[in-house]
Amino acid sequence: MTNFYRFLRDIIRNHRLLVDLIKNDFKSRYLNNYLGVLWAFIQPTITILIFWFVFQVGLRATPIQETPFVLWLIAGMIPWFFIAESLGSATNAILDNSFLVKKIVFRVSLLPIVKIASALIIHIFFILFMLGMFLYYGYMPNIYWFQIGYYLFATLILLLGISWITSSIVIFFRDMGQLVAMAIQFGFWLTPIFWMLTMVPENYQWIFKLNPAYYITQGYRDALINNVWFWEKPIETLHFWIVTGMFFLLGAIVFRKLRPHFADVL
Repeated sequence: MTNFYRFLRDIIRNHRLLVDLIKNDFKSRYLNNYLGVLWAFIQPTITILIFWFVFQVGLRATPIQETPFVLWLIAGMIPWFFIAESLGSATNAILDNSFLVKKIVFRVSLLPIVKIASALIIHIFFILFMLGMFLYYGYMPNIYWFQIGYYLFATLILLLGISWITSSIVIFFRDMGQLVAMAIQFGFWLTPIFWMLTMVPENYQWIFKLNPAYYITQGYRDALINNVWFWEKPIETLHFWIVTGMFFLLGAIVFRKLRPHFADVL
């Protein structure tokens, strides 16, 4: 707990530098393009519109639980986009900012926050985009929608813990970046995003529920579609926070053990 408070204190102390790094990271991704940072929003928007056209207009996909398929799909796809983008970029957070590693006054463990926060900017835009689509289809705002804030917080804690592990290991084992990319690719299909968990025999559903990304994507759907509070699923919520807590603690330990050797390798 002491280390956690120290971590929060370092965020406050370095908040100006963090903000500058986040701005620079966000802009640098699209610096050489004519449309600049607009590509950060154009690409995922085009992807969503393609899925809407294919499934809603072309294939005329049937509603799921009386919900238009496209709404059910984006409610799970948008949080997954955030998870995939954050994890993929945060893995290289230290490599991309190696010039800060030798600066003792800066806590290097904050670097994954830069990548996650950069992806968060885009994610917030798409949350608003998603809510706009629900309004377009006649869904009125309700109190359950506020749960998105809870699931977003849960996602941030999970991503930070995992990224501490991957971003520190990749310095010594560069293949970690490829392994993370493969895990993201497999995770997309193993997480019920395009398909419902009920399609799997009940005896095997618990295996997919072990995936913390399932808790997040299903949570967005519970907030926007099913009108279910997260505390109404105490077992799933407890399991998620145990797994997330383990990742967070393990990430802090791994990072602390490997941190003294970063400068030697970089």
